[in-house]
Amino acid sequence: MRASFWIDAMGAEVRFSDAGGYRTRSIVAGRGTPVILLHGITGHAETWIRNVTAFPSDFEVHAIDMLGHGLTEKADIEYSTVALGEHVMAYMSAQGIGSAYLVGQSLGGWVAGWIAVNHPARVLGYVCVTGAGLEVGDDAAELTRKIGAKVGSATAKATEAPTRESVRTRLEWLMHDKSVVTDELVETRYRIYSDADFMALSGGMVGQLTGAGGNAWTLTRERLARIACPALVLWTRQNPTMPWEVGQEASRVIPGAQWYLMEDAGHWPQFEKPEEFNRVVFAFLKAAESARRVAGAG
Repeated sequence: MRASFWIDAMGAEVRFSDAGGYRTRSIVAGRGTPVILLHGITGHAETWIRNVTAFPSDFEVHAIDMLGHGLTEKADIEYSTVALGEHVMAYMSAQGIGSAYLVGQSLGGWVAGWIAVNHPARVLGYVCVTGAGLEVGDDAAELTRKIGAKVGSATAKATEAPTRESVRTRLEWLMHDKSVVTDELVETRYRIYSDADFMALSGGMVGQLTGAGGNAWTLTRERLARIACPALVLWTRQNPTMPWEVGQEASRVIPGAQWYLMEDAGHWPQFEKPEEFNRVVFAFLKAAESARRVAGAG
């Protein structure tokens, strides 16, 4: 039986800070160049609990609860990629972070992509993990609509009237190996989902982020081609949302991007296969940081 995932996070610090006027939670570990970890829709910082302390001391890693999520303030706003991206940058500014490596999973990959395209000075490197919002094929808009409806439906079943059973079902849908969904993970998410403030906004937030019109900014080929920083697109063959071929095509569009396809993992490779995930992502970050320092010295 695996030990508590908080054992994996020993040495990390839980912070609450003001980010753009919103109380924001983060789990922070390490010292060095900043790395920001962004979770998926209705997710939370524990998405990264098996990764946040895994990087060596070269990096200061911040796993944050995005606006409206986790233990961060439940703002009464129109939720969109833009709003979440602006909140992430407000968090960075509050922490004194001018630029950082952004690692985003699912919705987090979409948000990180928006920042990379529109605010390139804030992004040292971009890692898109089973990301949402990619529109790179002939039927891209229709695929986005179908995937959004699928994710919205699966999420609503867990958030509208949450029970431990419905939360477990949602988490197991994300995983290739269902056994990684521990009672601890279920309880953590159940407590977040059953919070009165979250329940009051979750339906509207999920609809705005997955439905037509509420999240109109997408990662089209033209936008992906504008990403100028080092990039890695990491996917899984068993991802239950966007097919891996879409991620591979996105990696071909982003100038100089690396591509990695993980076997035997679902939507949360960072949680399901943390050793492999951490090795691949750290190698990317280390190479990008080395190249940046050489360029700065030159």
